[in-house]
Amino acid sequence: MSTPAETLEALLRQQHPEQTDPPPFDPAGTPAEPLPLFVTWFAEATEAGQPEPHTLSLATVDPENSPDVRTVTLRGADARGWRVATRSDSRKGHHLAATPKAALGFYWPARARQIRIRGPVFPASPEESRADLHARSTGALAAALAGHQSAPLASLDELADASRAAWRTAETDPGRDVPQWTVYIVAATEVEFWQSDPARRHLRLAYRRPSPDTDTWTKHLLWP
Repeated sequence: MSTPAETLEALLRQQHPEQTDPPPFDPAGTPAEPLPLFVTWFAEATEAGQPEPHTLSLATVDPENSPDVRTVTLRGADARGWRVATRSDSRKGHHLAATPKAALGFYWPARARQIRIRGPVFPASPEESRADLHARSTGALAAALAGHQSAPLASLDELADASRAAWRTAETDPGRDVPQWTVYIVAATEVEFWQSDPARRHLRLAYRRPSPDTDTWTKHLLWP
């Protein structure tokens, strides 16, 4: 009988790179800053049928400088940066308070593309965070009201009771505020656009700027 490690190794050997034909991409014709290109790629991923293109990997570091990563949803992007949201008392909220820096990763195999973003992080205003919370679904408000994210859970019954109470509140008082709910803005200093190539000559275009205080970006190609 195979060990779990042997089973995994056999399964891994069966995997092959996605053979999606990459779309045309001419780095020479790209805009001077990354946000317009991000919006174009996001739209093209959506049109190609990419499931949940708004999901991304958010990487942070804890107070001991150990890395952590999880999947969250993009709440928007503008000249300030890319926005994600969570309770400030969640694990990632504590991480961002201790070390206000983060990295984001988008992967869109339907277009054979990924985007990597990193930079310092700052919280949006309470008004913007409140507006984000109430633009979400009733279920999202209930989850925010329940709180305790990443804290030890004594039993599934405890979770069920808290969830039912939070749902009742969300349905009867949809304007209820959650002061801990916070929009975090990743003020990118590096944005990389990566497109697969069947011959493994992957195209990598990197935008960089010295700090979020400047609007001047430089861009250059990277070796695969």
